[in-house]
Amino acid sequence: MSAQSTITDISVATIKAQLPAPVVFGDWVMNHREFVVVRITTKSGHEGWAFTLTRDGAVAEQIRKTIGNTYLNTELENREKTFAVAKGRSYGSHSAGVGLRALSIVDLAAWDAAAKMADKSIAEFLGGKVKPMPATCIIGYPPAIMPPEKTGAQTAEFYAKGWRRFKAPMAATWEISKARLKAAREAAPDAWLGTDLVWMFKTVDEAAAYANSIAELDMGCIEDIFPPGNAKKLAELRKRVPMKIWQGDEQGGSYFPEAFILAGSVDRVRVDLTCMGGITGGRAIIDECLAAGVDFGPHMFPHTHSQVFSAWGFDDKPIEWGVQWTGVHPYDDALAQPEILQDSSGLMKPLPQGPGFGRMIDKEWCKSQPFDDPNHILD
Repeated sequence: MSAQSTITDISVATIKAQLPAPVVFGDWVMNHREFVVVRITTKSGHEGWAFTLTRDGAVAEQIRKTIGNTYLNTELENREKTFAVAKGRSYGSHSAGVGLRALSIVDLAAWDAAAKMADKSIAEFLGGKVKPMPATCIIGYPPAIMPPEKTGAQTAEFYAKGWRRFKAPMAATWEISKARLKAAREAAPDAWLGTDLVWMFKTVDEAAAYANSIAELDMGCIEDIFPPGNAKKLAELRKRVPMKIWQGDEQGGSYFPEAFILAGSVDRVRVDLTCMGGITGGRAIIDECLAAGVDFGPHMFPHTHSQVFSAWGFDDKPIEWGVQWTGVHPYDDALAQPEILQDSSGLMKPLPQGPGFGRMIDKEWCKSQPFDDPNHILD
């Protein structure tokens, strides 16, 4: 690369994706899914794109206020150094939470632009290639209104299309949640089945009671049981339930995943490059898991994770997909969709490869939703 790789502009837009019905997980009520998308432009005219959920945090403001200014006028080949500088200029803001989320997608956009300048796919640019990978179908949305019989029918529909992994979130009550899982198991007796407890449990006793009540369904995992912040509580639960425990969605930051590893809290650390440091910072999380012999796997954002994880040689890690337009991840729904091999393996074919990450934005869909785009990057 040369001076042509100088970053000349960093702009962001926020898209408030509308849902077919509110997503209700106890006190957590989502009437929309808000995404932020960032565009990096280089002197050569190449563009790098990345996106993530805001989780109602001021992600765009963090980029405009501090992170964008740090990256502006730097060279793409120095992107890892720039990441460290941006993080170090405000450890209090950029080491976790909203700040790390903002830094993560700027890092991903920088890698996207660098790969495009090299005229390589992101997998090739990382020194690997994309391969068929396991795919998990996120069923049961909207969780507050989809009854067990429809959850079972949805599972049967996707099982017939070749899917062999399913995961459902909690519903309004324990009883309905269990009934939905039972219906899914009956529709797909030999499939892997997991459930997301969406941080709805407060005590080890109640979490263990629910987990053990569904153990007869041969559960592959329970995930995100307690709100973030107590690795010892999770470790205690792990001793009392038969299925694997996964945790880590949306967490990241200081002492992640170190706290889980030291406490023996989880069977799998959940990794999300869009909020845990992008490619630059996210690889360090994976290396820490590898060194400790702890399993790991990606959280949603299949267009990012399928390409990066496969390139790094982790093509055995399941990639998660929401059923299109049911409210799981509307931004993903407007992009390339998975094609499952019809050989009962449940593997998805590699996504279409293009320079960088390929097509990471559908501007027409973005503009069909309420949006804030002061720099007109959606035009």
